[in-house]
Amino acid sequence: MTIEEIENEIISEFSMFGDWMEKYEYIIELGNDMPVIDSTYQTEENLIPGCQSRVWLHAEQKEGKIIFTANSDAIITKGIISLLIRVLSFQNPEDILSADLRFVKEIGLTDHLSPTRSNGLVSMVKQMKNFAFAFSNV
Repeated sequence: MTIEEIENEIISEFSMFGDWMEKYEYIIELGNDMPVIDSTYQTEENLIPGCQSRVWLHAEQKEGKIIFTANSDAIITKGIISLLIRVLSFQNPEDILSADLRFVKEIGLTDHLSPTRSNGLVSMVKQMKNFAFAFSNV
């Protein structure tokens, strides 16, 4: 699936919820269902700078696609990184670098995060794009 197709799926899923409490519950559920980063990668060097919560992110490239794994010590943050992984994992570096991640705004996530969580979201996206740049042939 393309990034846009996955984003459309997420937008559709979130449109089924009536209020933000239901959406937060869904985000928490997504985080709980996310495959967790291997403990060998849950290190200081894999912590995402700029996040209030501790978020570990690992990336590797297989057959031209980047595969992300992550974990967080905060349940909402874990759900947010799981959404980003769903959209960006198994994509090629160029597509990740050009992704605008419009789903974040369209589901209303940016309007319902605290300033510190919003900063963390920006840091997560930046780190994922940094990995994509490192794996690209640019």
